Amino acid sequence: MAEDQQEQQSSGKWVGVIGVVVIIGTLIAWAGSSGAVTVAGPPALAVAVAACFLVQWVAFAFAYARQTETFYDLTGALTYVTVTVGLLVAAPSPDARTWVLAGCVLLWAVRLGGFLFARVRRFGGDDRFDEIKPNFWRFCATWTIQALWVSLTAMAAWVAISSPVRPGGALAAACLWVGLVLWVAGFALETTADLQKWRFKEDRSNQGRFIRDGVWAWSRHPNYLGEITLWVGVFLVAAPVLRGWQWVAVLSPVFVTFLLTRVSGIPMLERKAEKRWGDDADYEEYKRSTPVLVPVVGRRG
Repeated sequence: MAEDQQEQQSSGKWVGVIGVVVIIGTLIAWAGSSGAVTVAGPPALAVAVAACFLVQWVAFAFAYARQTETFYDLTGALTYVTVTVGLLVAAPSPDARTWVLAGCVLLWAVRLGGFLFARVRRFGGDDRFDEIKPNFWRFCATWTIQALWVSLTAMAAWVAISSPVRPGGALAAACLWVGLVLWVAGFALETTADLQKWRFKEDRSNQGRFIRDGVWAWSRHPNYLGEITLWVGVFLVAAPVLRGWQWVAVLSPVFVTFLLTRVSGIPMLERKAEKRWGDDADYEEYKRSTPVLVPVVGRRG
């Protein structure tokens, strides 16, 4: 009886999480849709956010039946791709900014989604899902949260793509070029960090060791620094388009930064590393001499 009651409480908790996430998604879709083009009546951005949730729920049903998380990351990446392409098709007279934003999202999604899927296939499943998969509502909540992650992360680009506003002038041009430079820098850093870590793990002589070479010598999480940088770049490119409630798109870089530095990114990996190498003198030296995220000039030789 006690176990049944505990299970019901747990289920109720995750149903509540799903409800809150859906409400947040609805609110940002409403705010971002201000002034957006429509698709057969509804605003294009609202349709895009709804599609994000629908795709994740369909994928969850299949994943739960198979008890697998193998295509979790791939589904998220494909959602970015399909929704971005859909908004691009619906965009009225797309200009250079529209194409740049779409290209940034598509290149990032294809690269990251393919990398994460290949990593799962090569090095095994994600152990974070081991306790989650058997619980229907908790597993469903994970997919629902991914829908919100997709929506919030791409919000700046999607709002700008679905807007009929086509800004001109020196400030708009400066935002475009500065944002694009930041995106390229962030994309290059994230890609380099992922490839270096992949090669490190491929070398059997490194089994049980931590990576500290290449870009990992300057930051303990250079891939996350690249991720944050590129989404700040996307926001800058999109900023001249935003009007009124569309400024909810600023949540894009804010959300990415908060998620990676305070929730599921750095805190989780730092705890895992501490548990694994906390008694290793070399790891303690690496922690002492290497910043968590942003490199400090002159700190390392």
